[in-house]
Amino acid sequence: MSIQKTSLYSAIASLILLASCGKSEAPAHKENNELIVKIGVVAPLTGPQAHIGKDSENGARMAIEDANSKGIIINNKKVHFELISEDDQADPKTATIVAQKLADANVNGVIGHLNSGTSIPASRIYSNHGIPQISPSATAVNYTAQGLKTTFRVIANDGQQGRALGEFVASTLQAKKIAVIDDRSAYGQGLADEFERSAKSYGGQIVAREYTNDKAVDFTAVLTSIKSKNPDLIFFGGMDPQGVPMAKQLKSLGLDVKFVMGDGGFTPKLIELAGDAAEGVYASQPSLPLEQMPGGSNFSQRYMAKYQQPIQQYAPYCYDAVNVMIAAMQKAASVEPEKYLSELGKITHAGISGNISFKENGDIKGGSVTLYQVRQGKWQPLQTINEDGIASQD
Repeated sequence: MSIQKTSLYSAIASLILLASCGKSEAPAHKENNELIVKIGVVAPLTGPQAHIGKDSENGARMAIEDANSKGIIINNKKVHFELISEDDQADPKTATIVAQKLADANVNGVIGHLNSGTSIPASRIYSNHGIPQISPSATAVNYTAQGLKTTFRVIANDGQQGRALGEFVASTLQAKKIAVIDDRSAYGQGLADEFERSAKSYGGQIVAREYTNDKAVDFTAVLTSIKSKNPDLIFFGGMDPQGVPMAKQLKSLGLDVKFVMGDGGFTPKLIELAGDAAEGVYASQPSLPLEQMPGGSNFSQRYMAKYQQPIQQYAPYCYDAVNVMIAAMQKAASVEPEKYLSELGKITHAGISGNISFKENGDIKGGSVTLYQVRQGKWQPLQTINEDGIASQD
């Protein structure tokens, strides 16, 4: 083969390779005279966190069904939205596989992932493909601190949540000696770090810093070690599958301390499974109480009627995330990610959880954090702390 032909074939091969690596120009397609728009939602649908993941999927599905019932027109075309649901099992490696699968499927946008530890690695794949991603629940500061233009979230981050928790524990609960445990996940460790920093700034003394993992169920050794330090309070950065046995083991070991978690513990499931051990437990949620949200009560009633169970946690934010994405498409008069992405960054949307708009890095503006305690078998709101650190009693 001549040098000229070799060079020609090499050039053609290079062009084909570049084309195959480029962004899709038409992630939406027509079917029955409708423009089909695919929106992915990713959460753990199997495993210990499946109850939270399914709740998120339910919220996204309600938003998709509501949008389709309205007969939305974008750029003079009737749009039909399809939900593509994927299970990342709360596992970072699985999350990247799922993210690539959605990218290959040319989805128009992604709602998720649920966990910070899955949202962060997946976000890089979505960014590489120019796909907007709105998480309804990933609170780790690093999620939006990567400098990616495609990442957004509709709840407050752990910088804000950790500050609120630290202030509440040191100022309101008057805890002096504090032990901190985290599950070494991006969420759990990140929130514990923010909490510890805040608690110290309010005069709290950290007498122990321990860790476990997000699969553990036996915390006897860790809690026994902490017991010798005589803390007033234990803070756990992690999710409810670990929070339940930890609360029970605190009681069985005779540890008479206050037990505090972040939003990972704020679920009806924790109360259901922990039973009497849940009474008195504290947790936070980076938002307003459901009953104080503009559309919270109505959404809760509709959710219960549709799914025959109460909201676990993030369904309202998934619902809002879908609708924020659709609103940006309408503003841009396009469902193409590269065209509606800029509108997403400057959107102002009246959601059921409140008014939604984003900072330059993708964080929500004006987020709030609410502190709760289990009283008589129910999560009762105690106070809400706004973005400026001002607390109001609920």
